Amino acid sequence: MRIQHTRVSVQVPATSANLGPGFDTLGLALGLCDSLELEATTGGIEVLAEGEGADSVPTGEDHLVVRALRRGLDHAGAPQIGIRLRTVNRIPHGRGMGSSAAATIAGLLLARGLLSEPEALDDTQVLQLATEFEGHPDNAAPALYGGVVLSWMTDGAARAAPLAHAPGVLDPLVLLPSTTLSTHRARGLLPAEVPHADAVFNAARTGLLVHALSGSPELLMEATEDRLHQEQRAPGMPQSVELMRVLRQEGLPAVISGAGPSLLVLSGRRSEVAPLVRRIVSDPAEWRIAQVPLRESAAAPVVG
Repeated sequence: MRIQHTRVSVQVPATSANLGPGFDTLGLALGLCDSLELEATTGGIEVLAEGEGADSVPTGEDHLVVRALRRGLDHAGAPQIGIRLRTVNRIPHGRGMGSSAAATIAGLLLARGLLSEPEALDDTQVLQLATEFEGHPDNAAPALYGGVVLSWMTDGAARAAPLAHAPGVLDPLVLLPSTTLSTHRARGLLPAEVPHADAVFNAARTGLLVHALSGSPELLMEATEDRLHQEQRAPGMPQSVELMRVLRQEGLPAVISGAGPSLLVLSGRRSEVAPLVRRIVSDPAEWRIAQVPLRESAAAPVVG
């Protein structure tokens, strides 16, 4: 395998996983994207970052995009290269918006764009490699495919299926707190075992959520109920869980976005929902309300 192109760019979206009951299974892509430009050089590494987390991300080989890029080239049997990478980060870090999945998918797609035979890193391989980085595919799958995606594991292989959703059912509203929470800490708050009744409850609600998204938005409140992970994480993000409770009491299908602490309001009535949310959020300095559309298109490298 050889390197055919020396300049590649890509945009990869933020994602929100779980969507309430679909723990480690459901996710969607949002129209908030990191932009990356790569130039292959004869040696060395240079990473120029701006935007979210620019002052804290690594600037060498331990940068997540660079690590994923190197893994993709190794997988394809291509030679390693010198790197000049410029990133414009728009996805907030540490807020349950899939920033690490976006970085991983970005690195793998940049590697694909360099190759003479890009099919060596097709979507199936990219999802598998990204899952090895992430541990599960619920953010990586929508970051790659766009839209709403169901993902699962079969004998160690990551699988994904885009889900059809009716026009106008989803018009997400994102509530971004000033605080952060690491995914590692959020997972550490979860119990090792759950009651059988709670597992049955979430399985039913996950199926109902798929149905609601397909054209029954009136069922979104019931369909986003959860007993497995959101309340259990309250000690790590008490303000987020309490605001979620208040929003739901007002009839808004609010959920914790991924591992939190951001919130996602699933609704097709953003123009009606946004003013109500602004009235409920008592301290605008603590919460940024973002009207972010669903991103339908798949991520893909652009050469040149």
